[in-house]
Amino acid sequence: MATESSSVEKNELKIVRDAVCTFCGCVCDDIDLHVDGRQIVEAKRACVLGTAWFMNHEIEDVPSCRIHGEPATVDEGIEKAAQILSNAKYPLIYGLSDTTSESQRAAVGIGDWIGASVDTTTSVCHGPTGMAFQGVGEATCSLGEVRNRGDLIIFWGSNPAESHPRHFTKYSLMPKGMFVPNGRKDRTCVVVDVRKTKSAKAADIFLQIKPRRDFEALWTLRALARDIDLDDDQVLADTGIELSVWRDLMDRMKAAKFGVIFFGMGVTMTRGKHANSEALLALTRDMNAHTRFACKPNRGHGNVTGADQVVSWRTGYPFGVNLARGYPRFNPGEYTASDVLARGEADAAMIVASDPMANFSQPAREHLASIPYVAFDPKETPTTRHAAVAFTVATYGINVPGTAYRMDDVPIPLRPAFESPHPSDFDILSAIEKRVHKLKSSTLPDPHLRPSLRPSGS
Repeated sequence: MATESSSVEKNELKIVRDAVCTFCGCVCDDIDLHVDGRQIVEAKRACVLGTAWFMNHEIEDVPSCRIHGEPATVDEGIEKAAQILSNAKYPLIYGLSDTTSESQRAAVGIGDWIGASVDTTTSVCHGPTGMAFQGVGEATCSLGEVRNRGDLIIFWGSNPAESHPRHFTKYSLMPKGMFVPNGRKDRTCVVVDVRKTKSAKAADIFLQIKPRRDFEALWTLRALARDIDLDDDQVLADTGIELSVWRDLMDRMKAAKFGVIFFGMGVTMTRGKHANSEALLALTRDMNAHTRFACKPNRGHGNVTGADQVVSWRTGYPFGVNLARGYPRFNPGEYTASDVLARGEADAAMIVASDPMANFSQPAREHLASIPYVAFDPKETPTTRHAAVAFTVATYGINVPGTAYRMDDVPIPLRPAFESPHPSDFDILSAIEKRVHKLKSSTLPDPHLRPSLRPSGS
């Protein structure tokens, strides 16, 4: 467990111990930051991605608020944003994955007041997994349990060697744990993917399946877990792997004392999507009839897991939630941001810590550019450049405190390195929520008629 954060001043150099890296879902909380004024000069124990995240951090010398591209005060921006959102008939709130859980909560509160569709970046990565959780459930564990107990580690459609560089060394393969005292020597690593990735080089067993055949491969393992006879030729044709190889893997899975499957977008964003995730979750459930098994999605953005958590405990669903009727409705494909925009339905939007103008489809980008929207980001992006109101905010984890959830659903308190001259998105979102509350309350004939996600007194 990380020790209490501390700082030491010496020749203007400050050391922030046990800082938290919010670049990826590992949310490593053991980084020692050496800070010289407003510049991070060293990030001990950070991986190559985390080092770039800290060392390249710069505070942009731009106004904290711009309205239609022109500098404005933050208070003016808050009023303009509240007016845009309150007057919208079909507002959209999107992003949320690269900010604190406190900010996420405030954003969902705004969505409740204005009857918005609330969506996160989960809808374009592990959204199918969120759908599968609703139907199948999840046999889960913490990364600490993996570190101390896991003796069979399977990576399916995931490439942590490049996406989560410290995953191997901090949690899953290399560390010595309570029940795996020899670390890597006590573990078996299996990588299943459609191509040989850098992660495959670290594996004891690499299975290269046919592209778009994850569903068939997972159901082959489900059948073997239940001792169902399968046709050798059919399995080879369906998966690209001989049945004998799958039998060997299943024998290893049954013999494991604590097995874990980590899966990525190679499962969720290929043919089958949520059906693939359901098959994997069901396989994990099946394995618990033989031994202890768990599975976890390898999440990308620093607090995308927190976005799922916050939206879930505020609405009952993880993403793609519509609040227009005063109660939550969940329907991916109808209420998810890329679809709402591509169909030209939203008439206003609020984008928090995301850049849909850089990665959504052309119809979605064109419609977003045609409507008034509010954008929050620590840096200038295509999305902030087109915004009716653009707020330049402090970077979470580096400039502002708060909470981020690690990929295993464990909340981690953030330890900022230094303050930013720009406000936090939490402060701005909270102010917008209060203003929207006042504007919408004045238009409701009876505020008790509208169900609320807010706790009493807020």
